[in-house]
Amino acid sequence: MSTSTSTPDRREPAPPRPGPLGRLAGVAFRRRGRVVVGWIVAIAAAVGLSAAFAGDFAADYSAPGSDSKQAQDLLSDRFPAFAGDTVDVVVRADDVTSADVRADVDELLGELAAADHVASVGDPYQEPGGVSEDGRTLITQLRLTYENGANVPHEASEQLLAAADEAERPGLDVALGGQSIQLAEQGEIGSEGIALVAAAFILLFTFGSVVAAGLPLLVAISGLGVSAMATGLVAAVIDVPDWSTALATMLGIALGIDYVLLMVTRYREWRLVGLDSERATVATLDTAGRAVLVAGTTVVVSMLGLFAMGLSFMRGAAAVTIVAVVIVMVAAVTLFPALLGYLGTHIEKLRLPLGRRRQAQVAEGGHVAASRGWTWWGRVVDRHSAIATVVGVAVLLALAAPFLGARFGFPDAGNEAEEKSVRHAYDMTAEAFGSGANGPLLLAADISGSDAAALESVAQQIASTEGVASVSPPVLNEAGDTAVFTVIPTTGPQDDATADLVHTLRDDVVPVATDGTGLEIYVGGITATNIDSTDNVVDRLPLLIGGVVLLSMVLLLVAFRSIAIPITAAVMNLLSVAAAYGVVALALDGGWFGQLIGIDTATPMPAFIPVLIFAVLFGLSMDYEVFLMSRMRESWVRSGSNARAIVEGLTGTGRVITAAAAIMIAVFAAFIPSEEVFLKVIGVGMAAAILVDATVVRMLLVPAVMHLFGRRNWWLPASWERRLPQLHVEGRPEVHMPAPAEKDLQPVS
Repeated sequence: MSTSTSTPDRREPAPPRPGPLGRLAGVAFRRRGRVVVGWIVAIAAAVGLSAAFAGDFAADYSAPGSDSKQAQDLLSDRFPAFAGDTVDVVVRADDVTSADVRADVDELLGELAAADHVASVGDPYQEPGGVSEDGRTLITQLRLTYENGANVPHEASEQLLAAADEAERPGLDVALGGQSIQLAEQGEIGSEGIALVAAAFILLFTFGSVVAAGLPLLVAISGLGVSAMATGLVAAVIDVPDWSTALATMLGIALGIDYVLLMVTRYREWRLVGLDSERATVATLDTAGRAVLVAGTTVVVSMLGLFAMGLSFMRGAAAVTIVAVVIVMVAAVTLFPALLGYLGTHIEKLRLPLGRRRQAQVAEGGHVAASRGWTWWGRVVDRHSAIATVVGVAVLLALAAPFLGARFGFPDAGNEAEEKSVRHAYDMTAEAFGSGANGPLLLAADISGSDAAALESVAQQIASTEGVASVSPPVLNEAGDTAVFTVIPTTGPQDDATADLVHTLRDDVVPVATDGTGLEIYVGGITATNIDSTDNVVDRLPLLIGGVVLLSMVLLLVAFRSIAIPITAAVMNLLSVAAAYGVVALALDGGWFGQLIGIDTATPMPAFIPVLIFAVLFGLSMDYEVFLMSRMRESWVRSGSNARAIVEGLTGTGRVITAAAAIMIAVFAAFIPSEEVFLKVIGVGMAAAILVDATVVRMLLVPAVMHLFGRRNWWLPASWERRLPQLHVEGRPEVHMPAPAEKDLQPVS
């Protein structure tokens, strides 16, 4: 009788059943060469298309349908000579009427008149009010061929500045002012390079490996290569302001790095539980990849809210930012798994000597155990959840408090550095002609079908209005159907009294003065345009906030199948936004904090700054919320314990969120050295807000409130449960777990 020795039946584990993202990851991993080549071709194609079809940057900051917009349209149609943007030419000497000074001024004005894009040059010696009463200062204007100073090529403005510099001599000061000159004097700071270097150091510290740290940078730079070129193509279709490229680029870099940071962390976990490179890649995209898509979608939803503002420059900024975010998302789910095909087995190579490496452990259920520090913190928040909630809310409200005293308006040349030409022109004009001369109002009158003689009476009534320093004689166009006259206020362009004067003229003085005359008069000019734009944005801000919050709550409701989570997320994110507004208001106050970042005078807050900060920050806050909640829901589905889900979610994502926030802070802090005030305050506001959001909100307030709610965090009406689609944002990690025989910890090569 023969005997045989049988071995236990050790079946190969069933292959995982990944979702669409997992299957996409598998294809990209196996055909990595084609994917990488495809991205190289995409970058080259984007460069070629941009070179051939890119449009010029343009921006219209006027409010649609406003009085100032109607004034501009009337002048554009009937009086083009007064429709162009202006450059102020200010000259100061002991006696500007002397023969030698006059000869120098005539030579300068002749040279300026011959410059590119200059339509006409005034004569300060013939114009009323062109020479100050003391005879030491004169002012005149260049009329440009561009209606909007933001669209004037910098080269043309630099040509004018060079001519002004050459005309200066001892005893003769020359300065140029105007929007186009102000923009030309704002230099480039290389924010993208600063951001990438800072991100590289943070990634190296987080992962301790050059390979692991390099993957997020490779993906982000590749996405940037396509999105940066696509900006010009977007500009060929709609108006895009030049500053929006910096916003889109920095946000694309930050999100690209953050998303891949999350997935690299998850990939390392899957390798530690025993999966080979391909299966770990599939599992990563099937879990963390879902969170990335949901997070990116929330950013897109937030930016779509800018379209509700009804302003063309907002639409342009939103469009290029959305393009950057979408390209980053595509890179994260295609290029990243392809790169893992090459580098996945070497993820821990080229380690840096950053201290003793702690051996990772596998916890119950095959999950990588969290660090002791984050576990301890999660339990502390659990034990003191009520105190943590009170402290967190108090900190956010304290940071938001300065916003109560915020003053809306547009920064002007008076807020620029003293060494700039525009600031010099602003100060000389205010000293010689009064502060209101820096913010003249341009009144456009439609006199077709009316008596032009009535204009004199209207001008006299306007001149007698409180707050008006002077009114120029009306000037008629050749057709005799349109007239223009200039009103100089007694107060500066940023003064609240100037805004009150504009409203008084429109609501009271002009209607009474033109009653029965058939005249139609519109109050326009740059100062009035800025006032109208501010009022328009402030009026529409609640619509933006309400729409974005509602859409984001619906997305979170579907993603996490909970009523409490979307509501608490919306409230927490609004508190983060309020804190950012408070920090910006404190910086613009020009005190000690403002001086730290280069704002040394009290500066109004551009109304579109809160809009941009809200759209960007709300989307980023939702990113962190999705990162955190997806891990909490994963634990909740597995264990059914609310307390365990919160602690495991917090400890499982604490390091990732902290590192991601540090990168975001570094990226937006790179805006702070900018000479453009609104980029500077966006940088300081976003950096401070992300710091607060990732620490006070995400790591303290959210888990504390969820501990207070208990199992109610995950409640959803049964009728909704059946009707809502299943996104499985947390994925199905259980299908990727190795079979029991494979669960022993495997070293990562």
